[in-house]
Amino acid sequence: MRKLETTDRRALLGHPSQVWTSGLARRLALVQRYIPLEGRRLLDVGCGVGIFLRRFLELSPAVCGIDIDPKSLREAVQVTPTVALAVAEHLPFRDAAFDVVFMHEVLEHVQDDRAALQEACRVLGPGGHLVVFCPNRFFPFETHGVFLGRRYIFGNAPLVNYLPDPLRRRLVPHARAYTAAGLRRLWRGLPVRVLVHTQVFPGFDKAAWRWGPAGRALRELQRLEGTPLRILGLSHFVILSRES
Repeated sequence: MRKLETTDRRALLGHPSQVWTSGLARRLALVQRYIPLEGRRLLDVGCGVGIFLRRFLELSPAVCGIDIDPKSLREAVQVTPTVALAVAEHLPFRDAAFDVVFMHEVLEHVQDDRAALQEACRVLGPGGHLVVFCPNRFFPFETHGVFLGRRYIFGNAPLVNYLPDPLRRRLVPHARAYTAAGLRRLWRGLPVRVLVHTQVFPGFDKAAWRWGPAGRALRELQRLEGTPLRILGLSHFVILSRES
């Protein structure tokens, strides 16, 4: 991914979660449906201000986080001192240091997504789990904003993800979106097996806040996760199990 000539932090760093929402709580519950988190050694890659770190500490005392943004880490360190300034492609930890590596809407922003997955595998012990949430190419909206020339326009852009790759990359050079096949190619050859790979719909928290009952009604779309229409979900939800 090429470097951007912009000072807009939302484009450079994504839009890290600042508050705990029902949508984030739902995602954490989905993870716990498949793997235990209690008492495990947890690493949050791209921890931001520590939204998930705070929840992880309720489940385990052995929690660490890394992020590339010093400003976010100044807040995260108030949650736990075990955070570090680092990139996902070069984690400052020994081999097999963790039982769970968590990457929530981070993979799309790193310079080298394959290298980031390789590093996650390196720091996972045998039988550990890599949890990934990342953008789905078939979601009808691009949620990271778009560039028109050098002007960054923040917000949801409809149908951008359906454009051919070269045009989408011009509009959204700062964030990837993945097809299921593209993700499978990304982890091919790594020492992992797939425990879960599906798509999830949004939590619609902003819609509920703005529009009340009408916004909350959108959560009925989450029922589509049990149907083939889950392919239109906001994010991929993946759990990979580290093999020996």
